[in-house]
Amino acid sequence: AMMSSGGGKGGGRGGQKRKRGGGGGGGKGPNNDLHRIVKLIMTRNLNPVIVFSFSKKDCEKYALELKREDYTDEVEKDLISQVYSNAIESLSEDDRKLPQVEALLPLLKRGIGIHHGGLLPILKEIVEILFSEGLIKCLFATETFAIGINMPAKTVVFTNTRKWDGKEIRWVTSGEYIQMSGRAGRRGKDDRGVVIQMMDEKMEPTVCKGILYGDPDPLNSSYRISYNMLLNMLRVEDVDPEYLLRASFHQYQQESEAPALEIQADDAEKEANAIEVVPGGTEEDVAAVGEYFGMDRQLLLTQRKMMKIQRRPEHILPFVQSSGRLIDVTIDGENFGWGIIVRYKRKAGTGTSGSAGQAALNAEGPTHNIDVLLACVDRHFDDNSLDAKARREEDLANLGLLWRGTARHCRPASAEDKPNIVSMREFTVGLDSIDRISAVRLFVPQDTKPHEARKNIMKSLKEVQRRFPDGLPLLDPVKDLKINVGEFNKLLERASELKERLASHALSTEMDESERLKRVSAYERKQDRMDVARALRREARSCQTMVMKDDLRKMKRVLKELGHVDGSGVIQTKGRTACEINTANELVVVELVFAGVFNDLTVEQSVALLSCLIFDERTKDDDDPAQGLKSYLSGPYYKLIELARSVVKVAISCKIELNEDEFVDKFNPGLMEAVYAWCKGAKFIEVQKLTGTFEGSTIRALRRLEELVRQLASASKAIGNLELQEKFEKGSELLKRDIVFCSSLYL
Repeated sequence: AMMSSGGGKGGGRGGQKRKRGGGGGGGKGPNNDLHRIVKLIMTRNLNPVIVFSFSKKDCEKYALELKREDYTDEVEKDLISQVYSNAIESLSEDDRKLPQVEALLPLLKRGIGIHHGGLLPILKEIVEILFSEGLIKCLFATETFAIGINMPAKTVVFTNTRKWDGKEIRWVTSGEYIQMSGRAGRRGKDDRGVVIQMMDEKMEPTVCKGILYGDPDPLNSSYRISYNMLLNMLRVEDVDPEYLLRASFHQYQQESEAPALEIQADDAEKEANAIEVVPGGTEEDVAAVGEYFGMDRQLLLTQRKMMKIQRRPEHILPFVQSSGRLIDVTIDGENFGWGIIVRYKRKAGTGTSGSAGQAALNAEGPTHNIDVLLACVDRHFDDNSLDAKARREEDLANLGLLWRGTARHCRPASAEDKPNIVSMREFTVGLDSIDRISAVRLFVPQDTKPHEARKNIMKSLKEVQRRFPDGLPLLDPVKDLKINVGEFNKLLERASELKERLASHALSTEMDESERLKRVSAYERKQDRMDVARALRREARSCQTMVMKDDLRKMKRVLKELGHVDGSGVIQTKGRTACEINTANELVVVELVFAGVFNDLTVEQSVALLSCLIFDERTKDDDDPAQGLKSYLSGPYYKLIELARSVVKVAISCKIELNEDEFVDKFNPGLMEAVYAWCKGAKFIEVQKLTGTFEGSTIRALRRLEELVRQLASASKAIGNLELQEKFEKGSELLKRDIVFCSSLYL
């Protein structure tokens, strides 16, 4: 329970360490910093202040750090006590003794409040009322406090800038930051609001600018059709589910993208038409260039297929294992030209037999690694900004010391680059990066890290290229690499045929090379723009088709397979039952009903079983989540899992994209014992001990469960099963009592 002990290190959940990382938060330093910040705010009269944190546990921990502070006078303390006493009068004597209820009042009387989803609903309302009346000077809250309720303050403090969104720890978005920081500054009271951001890690200027001045979060439709919605439409005559999809905001958003795509396609076509392949030429001249371009492209693809065979380890390894060999290298689509092999390395462990060797083979990265010296230029030399100037000067002074290169930081050297910025660096590549392998080998010293050694190698490479102006001699695939593969021979014949046809083509015989390259390059640019235009038009057409049409068809198949509708689409008894269920997975709930699972269970067991469908709090990753449950609860749970698997298998067979294990894991038995005890009349304080959640989370789950039980009572009535209807109505009565369903203070 929250703050169950008054002293010590905070007690309860507030004293536990965070399990998840994130900016700001744990440790002695940040807590002391926050303490000083709040003290400064109070000294300068910048209260009330809201301290936002992205963790319920952190809210309580930070509040308890200030439990020795006192921000209210005697009159305010009396008012707080009076409001608090009047509010909890509606609770029973037992509920007033809950740890949360008893622990919150001492903090409130000192002007310190806590607000998060784990608090009891009535306590959240008390905090909101006291804060709106100015009786709480420092409130520790999660981001939900900034949404939906008008509770402004003079100052807002962020304890961190990263949050866990269910998948990863990420920076807050501009929309989230604006929503929370917008609480600072009260209309008619403050001339300005103050926002304080606590930082404990480096933030790039672009990230900071994106948070402070970024665009608001886009408004995107999350519309998804459910089985319940589909069945309710099918049961009404003359109602077409497709009409609803066509009239949805989701469809509107998708269709609204089409005009912009058409405009982009028109622009791409205009750019393509503006390119003159043959200035003043006829259509026959352009067609001739197109024919030459097509053959040249086919030759390139054929050579790539040939090189793929040549790169096979059994053919190429004998020639790359020794240093000095010249190879033509392309990394991430950028051709670095000819380089010199320094050393060959095989991935560690791949020569080992058994599971260790298999694990090494399965690890990321190529099996065969080659260290090769390549001429390159640091990418930041292309950056002309003032910020990069100092770094460029420093790197120029230390160019000889930089011997390692990566495609991320270096680009290929070009003829236009100044000699003082070009250097030979050692890159590590795989066999897939080799485009060509030369018959030439150069002498390479054992240590290539010294600048002088790499400089001499660069001179040797330039001398070799000068001696072979028509291109370096390459290793012969058949004579040298000993390739004798039928597929390769076919490719070799195809390449020879294409080369002959290109050599005899009019573009080769009737004009010089520069003019030919100019025309082919213009034709390639024209084709690229036309391809872009065609792709944009296809995308525009897809935007105008009905969204989720395939999903709708697959869902109808699932309903037919499970017996909710017949072959003609007429709704059956199962379907009428599912029409009443929208709080939990309607397909699984209906299978439970029609499999007779509830018939042999007591009211308490039935309600406890249904809790598995609505409880979504994360639990420990045990192999068996039902471990430790009594047999009268674990038995029904295993039946639920069995039926859930049968449902998901039907859905997968109908091409619905689902993962069977993930689907089944959603049914969480973590609340079964607590719900069973609650239905048996146990007090809330006893029930809470059986859960691993906050009190507010338990109450929220019980309220959702009561809604599901009511829906099942209505469904039972709809199909004429009076026995089940009576059972679920009794279950609803057992749930609706005491603090779980106490009335709101706002009513």
